[in-house]
Formats: sequence, structure tokens, C-alpha cells
Amino acid sequence: MKKIILIASLLMTTVAQAQGFSQYGIWDDYEPDRKGSAEWQYQITPPPMPERPSTFVGNVKVAIMPEEPPIIILPNNEEPGTVIVDSPNKRLYFTLNQNEVFIYPISVGREGFDWSGTEQVSRIQYWPDWTPPKEMLQRRPDLPVFMAGGLKNPLGAVAIYLGNTLYRIHGTNDPKSIGRAESSGCIRMMNEHAIHLAAQVRIGTTVKVYK
Repeated sequence: MKKIILIASLLMTTVAQAQGFSQYGIWDDYEPDRKGSAEWQYQITPPPMPERPSTFVGNVKVAIMPEEPPIIILPNNEEPGTVIVDSPNKRLYFTLNQNEVFIYPISVGREGFDWSGTEQVSRIQYWPDWTPPKEMLQRRPDLPVFMAGGLKNPLGAVAIYLGNTLYRIHGTNDPKSIGRAESSGCIRMMNEHAIHLAAQVRIGTTVKVYK
């Protein structure tokens, strides 16, 4: 009787190994070129997904060419190279001289999140990672606490950071929002326009936001 039980146990172990399973989890083999030599790695069966995903890293970055916007006549008293955000009309201007500006369509903060003031460009980051502030996470329990840079990232292809604030001028993964008041205070642009603007500004560039 003991011999029969022992043989049955050995058969079950052999079958489990052949199918790639064990009583604790699953086995997964790596290709030799991935690790330098063939090996087996033991993987614990993953726990259930939490209510909020902790990270989102599966993003894709691609080459996006800058797109130059129209130049219009707009008399102004600003120094060349100043950024002016016209929130009511959903337009951003980059002054070329006291008569001409680049004009970009943008999205601005929705009601309750709009703001005005003067800041300076403090950083420019291509394909930035995004860590939503805790206030936004409280409003949006579906958001991850971290998202790597890429096409699915709401900051888009480039972010131009404004002073020490949480506000940015940035690209977007939602181009249909351009021309609307839909953001939480940041200024959204088409990725192609954001890349073009990022090439015009520098650290210390003045940004004036008007209501």
C-alpha cells in the first residue's frame, strides 16, 4: 500500500513539473539570451489587484516633430520671448517682437481651477513622468499614484514647469480637450505645439497668465 502511494505521489510531481506548475505557484523559464544562461525562475502567484493601481509604466515614446503655429499681428509691450496665456480665449502667445506673436490653441483650468499670475520657466522635461498630487488622488480614486512618461501620460511629450508651483505648460494625451476649460490648472497644448514652444523658451522665461 505504501509503495502504491509513493508511486502515485511521484507521478503527480512529474506531471506537475511537466506542465510547469508546483503546489506553490508557477514556473517560468527565461531565454538564454535574456540572462546569459538558461535558468528557471520561480514566480509566486500574484495577489489580487488593489483598488488603485500603484504604478503605470507600460508607456510608449515616439518621435514627434514640432509644428510651427501661425504668426499673427498683436501689438504688445512685452519683451520678445515672453509667454502670454489668454485664458478666456484659450490661446497662448509667444512674443517675437512688439508687433508679432506665435499663437497656439490651448486648454486651460476648468471653473474653480483657473488662475492668473506671473511665473518663470523653472524646468523643461521631455516625456515627463507624472505623480498626481494627493488632492487630485482624493478627487480621482481611479488614477495611479505614478505614471511613466509616454503617449498615455497626460503630460504629453514635454512639460514646461512654472516656478515652484504645480502648474505646467505641457502636451496632452487628450487632443480633443484643446480649446476647452478642462484641466486642473495646467495649460495643455497639442504635443507638436508643445515641442515647438519648448524649443523657443528657456529657463527663466517669463510666463504671464491672464483671466
